[in-house]
Amino acid sequence: MSAALSRSAALNLKLALAAPPLHTALAALWRPEGLAERYGRYLSTMHEVIRASVPLMELAARRCAERGPADPVAVPLRHYLERHIEEESGHDDWLLADLAAAGEQPPGTDRQPPPVVARLVGPQYYWIEHHHPVALLGYVTVLERNAPAPWLARRLATETGLPDAAFQTVHHHAELDRGHGADLELLLDRLPLDRAQETAVAVSALHTVAAATDLFLGLARPRLPLPVPATVPDERNHDR
Repeated sequence: MSAALSRSAALNLKLALAAPPLHTALAALWRPEGLAERYGRYLSTMHEVIRASVPLMELAARRCAERGPADPVAVPLRHYLERHIEEESGHDDWLLADLAAAGEQPPGTDRQPPPVVARLVGPQYYWIEHHHPVALLGYVTVLERNAPAPWLARRLATETGLPDAAFQTVHHHAELDRGHGADLELLLDRLPLDRAQETAVAVSALHTVAAATDLFLGLARPRLPLPVPATVPDERNHDR
């Protein structure tokens, strides 16, 4: 009889089965035609996503602290989150620097993020508050698992003609997230999760794949030109 899959391997298998639409969306996003304009929108949108990463982990860590030692998952999860908060701090500032290097304006602080961003990030707040903070690990798993390839930053610079300084976030995440992914797999395999908590992580991860697919598909679509206002006839020139 074959050995049972580890918890992280089982989750990775589920994600591999769900991943093809996400990979298709990313391929469409990075196609050469119109890439420079799309890249600016990508940076703005990802800033709206990534600026929520540390607040999400801080909220989850606080809820773990409130649960205390009575919850065997809460203490090791809190320690992981506190370390990861330090590692992820300032990444939203990288995106702002990339936008500036690309000659793009940063998103306004009074701008309401679009529903597709809220659909990606928002459920994590709900599950942390109203179920269990461990659900956040599904979201983090998907983000770490889909880190940029090491060659992507150079390819984007070549095809857009933008300076290398506009691709620092892509470059840094290509290096950092793979090590983060390995740490997360170890954590998932060591946490004493019950069946409901395992399901919470998987549901969060699969939702994140679906929402991220929609987000990247939206960014990949060409922007339609603004409609030209119809000319209104001047009734004073009409024959009466």
